[in-house]
Order: sequence, then structure tokens, then C-alpha cells
Amino acid sequence: MYSLVLLNGGSGTRMRADRPKQFLTVNGLPILVYSLVAADAVPELDQIVLNYPEGWREEVEGIVRDYAIRTPVDYVAAGATRQDSVAAALELCRNDDVVLHEAARPLVRSADFSRLIRSPERNVSYMVPIPFTVAPVDPATRAVTGYLDRARLRNVQLPQKFALADLAAAHAFAATQGHGFTEDASMLAAAGIPVHYIDGQDTNIKVTTPTDIHLAVSLLHGETEGD
Repeated sequence: MYSLVLLNGGSGTRMRADRPKQFLTVNGLPILVYSLVAADAVPELDQIVLNYPEGWREEVEGIVRDYAIRTPVDYVAAGATRQDSVAAALELCRNDDVVLHEAARPLVRSADFSRLIRSPERNVSYMVPIPFTVAPVDPATRAVTGYLDRARLRNVQLPQKFALADLAAAHAFAATQGHGFTEDASMLAAAGIPVHYIDGQDTNIKVTTPTDIHLAVSLLHGETEGD
């Protein structure tokens, strides 16, 4: 069985809204609801560890209650950084294996969680090819400093799954080294812990700007029409 750490602590400052982005509605539902409902239908996920922005716990608990989420939910305050938030959530996980997801990715489906869980490797992330060219630069001088082979790069997505012991060890490594990471697959790799990837989908977007809201509305509307 797996514990789901559902990251839900962002303040959404880039959204320029009066509330964190996970409470904004897409096609009539708060963004948070989509991930909760998708995870709730996966029997291997028997615990959800859900964090919340400071001052918003009551609203988060209300969403869980109003949408009749059956999977047991444990709540934890968000940390100062994403890395801090994951580390705090791990302390509440009751299973030996953990799935990580972000509420800001509402296009996730139950099948995505199930496919990830069925992957034979314990440490796995969804990733997709990068369809554009990227280059290393020096921001101070605005100089292009080299070349990156796009074939050897991937856009990291969530959900991800990890052995709890490996994930905890990677966080300990990062804390000891003073490194900050914005996602956990690369953290494991940096710590020397094997991690693999499986192909994701380009529709699995992360909602961070008002434009992303419009795109999510369109994508979710298309899924509904296809059902």
C-alpha cells in the first residue's frame, strides 16, 4: 500500500488572485478537488497526507468533507519551501512507499496513479520530452555559456513514487549539503539513489498562471466531452 503526499501549500502569488490557486475553480470545481477525487479511486492509496497554506486548514478540511473523500486524510502545515513541505509530510506517512503529487496538476487521472504504482521500479517519476531548445546561460552577463542535448533532457512531472526510506535519505542528504530542490526525483539522483522515469503526457500541466487556468479549463472540458 502507498501513502499519497498531496502538496497543496502554495500561495499562488503568480495567479494574482485573492486566494491560493488550489481554491480557484476550474469548470466549477476547486482545483484541489481533481487530485483528491482521482486519488480516492485508487485502492492502493490508503492514506493521503495533505498540506495546507497558513490560515487555510479549515477550507481544506471543508473541501475533503464536502466532496466525500473516503481515503483517510492527515493534515500538515506547509513548510517555507516545497522541500520543507515534503519533509514535514513524510513524518506522517504510515506506508513504506510514497506517491507524491501536486494539487496544482488537476489533469491527473486515477489511471495515472495506477500506472505509476504498477511500474516495477520503486523510485519512478513521470517525465516528458522537452519540445523546445534550452541552453545554459550566465544571467549576470546574459551570455550563452554552452549547449544542452535536448534528447538527454526531460520535463519532470508528477505524480512520482518513491520508497519512503530512499526519499527520507535524499532529504537528509539535501539538508546536509545545503542544497535546495524544486522536485524530488532529481534530489534522489543527486544523492546517488537510483531513480527511473516513465513517459508522461503533455496534458499533465501545472497550473501556475492565469493562462494555465484557461488551458486547464479547455483540457478538462475536452476530457468530459470524450467520456
